[in-house]
Parts: sequence; structure tokens; C-alpha cells
Amino acid sequence: MKISQLTHSEEVLMQIMWKLKSAPLKEILAAYPEPKPHQNTVSTFVKILTEKKFLSVIKEGRIFRYEVAVPRTSYRLFLLQNLLAGYFENSGDELINTLTEKGLWDSEESSNLPQEKEVKEENAVGDFINEITGKKKQDKKEKKKKKKKNK
Repeated sequence: MKISQLTHSEEVLMQIMWKLKSAPLKEILAAYPEPKPHQNTVSTFVKILTEKKFLSVIKEGRIFRYEVAVPRTSYRLFLLQNLLAGYFENSGDELINTLTEKGLWDSEESSNLPQEKEVKEENAVGDFINEITGKKKQDKKEKKKKKKKNK
């Protein structure tokens, strides 16, 4: 499944849909914060998100129900991978260093956790960083090996 970048307005609608999971247009409109956009505007965004395959359509009689086709976690991972690639040279370590330096992540906070939970979270963070950067690092290593062989 290929995920594409959403505009701000599309992302607002998807935030609503991730909460609702499945809803007809009327319920989507009701869930919008004030000031609510016009029904035609929301309908257009729903159509665009359906074409981008973020939403799927189910016909129930004369009413169309829209369901989330791209989970929030998948889109969040897509955004994080783009952030790493575009601003941190695919380095999870560089991202964490920046977050720590700017006070957005307190590494001491995680040291106050119980031992067992700390190990699990360390592994989860490490696994996550490896998941999003591992393939690209491996590709770089393979390219370097090919260059050395060609010389």
C-alpha cells in the first residue's frame, strides 16, 4: 500500500475519521470542530481521500458510509520516515539527540521506570528505529561494497 502526503485539510478530516473509524457524511460533518466547513467542502475532501485510498466506501441503501483504509499508525510511520529522511539523514540517533538537546525528550524520565518496563521500552524504541532506518542503512552498506568491488 503506497501512502502519500496529506494536505492540512485532508489531515484534519482523517483525524476525525481515525476517531470515528466508520461514518456517513452527516456524522463526519457533525464531528468537525467549529467553524464547520461547508458540506460540499467536506464532501470534496472525502472524495479526494477515497481516490488517495485513505478511505473506502460502503453503500448502505441510499447512504454511503466511509471507512478508514489507512490506519493512523501507518500514516504516522510514513511521516516519521519522511522526517528522518528529509531532516535527519535517516539517523534515528540524530533525531533522538536533537529531541534531547531541545528538551523535548527527557532520557532521565525513562530511567525512572521499573526495570522490566524500561527494558521492553528500550527494545521497542530500538526496534522502531531499526525498522525505519535499518533497510536504508543496509542499502547504503551494499552500495559501498559494490563501489569497492568496482574499483
